[in-house]
Amino acid sequence: MSALNWQKSSFSGEANGCVHIAAADDGSIKLHESDAPDVIVTTTPEKLRAFILGVKAGEFDHFADDPGTDA
Repeated sequence: MSALNWQKSSFSGEANGCVHIAAADDGSIKLHESDAPDVIVTTTPEKLRAFILGVKAGEFDHFADDPGTDA
């Protein structure tokens, strides 16, 4: 496998704790966290697309809620 071109969200800023994503030569999608780069999750473009659509629809907003607010 060739070297992966990891990308992070521009919303991550300069924070070290962010998720990176890369497309592998075999068509799979790889994800890892910047503070645990050796732990790689592999998925398919189709599964990633379903997840992204769910994020856009707000299905996972409760995971990102600040516990210090009433949101």
